[in-house]
Amino acid sequence: MTDQTTNPASAGMSDQKSKEAYFTASQGQLIWARFKKQRAAMIAAGVLVVLLLSGLFAPFLSPYNPTVAGKNDDYTNGAPQIPQFCDDAGCSWRPFVYGVERERSMETNFRWVTKINTDDRKYLSFFVEGWEYKLFGFIPMDTHLFGAPDGFVHLFGTDATGKDIFSRTLHAILTSMQVGTIGVFIAFVLALVIGGISGYYGGWIDSVLQMITDAVRTVPAIPLFMAVAAFMPPELSAESRFFYISMILGLIGWPTLARRVRTHLLTERNQEYVLAAQLCGASSGHVIRRHLLPSFTSYIIVDLVISFPYMVLSETALSFIGLGLKDPVNSLGVMLQNVTSADVLLNYQWYFIPVFFFIALVMAFVFVGDGLRDAADPYSDNNK
Repeated sequence: MTDQTTNPASAGMSDQKSKEAYFTASQGQLIWARFKKQRAAMIAAGVLVVLLLSGLFAPFLSPYNPTVAGKNDDYTNGAPQIPQFCDDAGCSWRPFVYGVERERSMETNFRWVTKINTDDRKYLSFFVEGWEYKLFGFIPMDTHLFGAPDGFVHLFGTDATGKDIFSRTLHAILTSMQVGTIGVFIAFVLALVIGGISGYYGGWIDSVLQMITDAVRTVPAIPLFMAVAAFMPPELSAESRFFYISMILGLIGWPTLARRVRTHLLTERNQEYVLAAQLCGASSGHVIRRHLLPSFTSYIIVDLVISFPYMVLSETALSFIGLGLKDPVNSLGVMLQNVTSADVLLNYQWYFIPVFFFIALVMAFVFVGDGLRDAADPYSDNNK
């Protein structure tokens, strides 16, 4: 028999290397090591990556144009079409859906009705040519992941105008992410500038800036957007409305992070490394930018991740009540407007599919943000 006892010398060397790796690891590596221990946060990170990629590649993944130009007039309020390989007529190695026909029926007083033709197979193909778009905003393409060259395929069904809900959902994720990104960027810059100056200089400058911060924090968001919506001209383009919504969300979202930056700088500005930098002739801006802010970069990143879902929630809520984005712009808030009627609740339940994507997106951000917050705090109970 072979002796399988562990060599104490090799075990000691392994422990020593682990300790050396721990003490020589960067702050980012330590945060990642703690973050990987949290299963819920890792699962949420995987879901978040999938949703973000779905939004970034929305034009490529969408078989049809999500605007009026891509609607299917023959399949309005149509149920989701699930691709299949077999039916009563036999099996096929290619997935297919059934074609639809519109006809007038005596049962509905000769109104137009849509019927499924089980004898008409519409085969799906991959990497098909379709409507033209610009991937990432600058790469012209007309190739899509899948489609039915001789018909339509609607995985999530269609709405009252015949627009594909699957394509609209992917583009809604992209739009909400864009609004959130712009809003977070504006809030991030303002928070670092105002919080940095307030915390570094203190005195009357700090008092004035904190008065401004408190004033912005007390501004109610809904009345503000109602006032902005009242002054927006009806003929305002969708791009301009998108820009205004993003800018306002950023302008009212910076005080919380600015307060945290100020508190940290008030504590750190009297440290020896700051005094050494000042004695070497470094300017105030250089000390703040190169020494003070990098000392808690991880906490700033965590705060941004946590604040992102609130930006998305704000945009969704404002669009839902009619104060934000509107058709033909595709956003989660615009699509949620379609699920409020009793007719949809009773007859068109597939309208709720985008709601699940919205919940998954927000919850994924929340779990990832909580995981990063715990990982960035070395004294957290989850890191012991």
